[in-house]
Amino acid sequence: MKEKNIILVARVLSAVFTPFYLSFVGMTVLFTFSYLSQMPWGYKLSVLAMVYFFTILMPTLLIKLYRNYHGWTLIQLSRKERRVVPYLLSIVSYYACFYVMRLYNIPHFMGNILMAALVIQIVCSLINVWWKVSTHTAAIGGVVGALLAFSFIFMFNPISWLCLTLVLAGLVGTSRIILRQHTLSQVIAGFGVGVVIAFAVILGL
Repeated sequence: MKEKNIILVARVLSAVFTPFYLSFVGMTVLFTFSYLSQMPWGYKLSVLAMVYFFTILMPTLLIKLYRNYHGWTLIQLSRKERRVVPYLLSIVSYYACFYVMRLYNIPHFMGNILMAALVIQIVCSLINVWWKVSTHTAAIGGVVGALLAFSFIFMFNPISWLCLTLVLAGLVGTSRIILRQHTLSQVIAGFGVGVVIAFAVILGL
């Protein structure tokens, strides 16, 4: 019974902290710590809704349709050679969001978050050709990198948020190992990829 409960918690963590939430969390951080916090609530909610649609809802539904079309379970889809199309679907979704944001002249800080998330997806998909890397930990690593970058840009103390994010990163990484989706090295590598790319892209390095 105890083992079943641990597996259930791991599944919930994996489902809640999907690889697609980086942009949404990044936008929320911007609307909290930057000058963008002064913008009207209606504007902020409309941007968050758009980001949610393109970077979370759209890729999730497309990947689910793809999985159902082939009749695969989540475990079967996680095989390295079957992850190429899901990566492409998510990359297209992220680029569509980036394009719409540019079309409506949304501030460049927001575009940088989308670009960071897009680059993380592309790098992970390229790594996946040779080696299976964790996109779950890459996403939460991206949150850490974004927090560090924005703390430099907007001069705020990120320690409390970093502590919370690092705890969540440990929980998410552990859940992926418990579910036998990734090894420890794949989890750590994904986290490192996310941190470095998000930090570099947002700071424009």
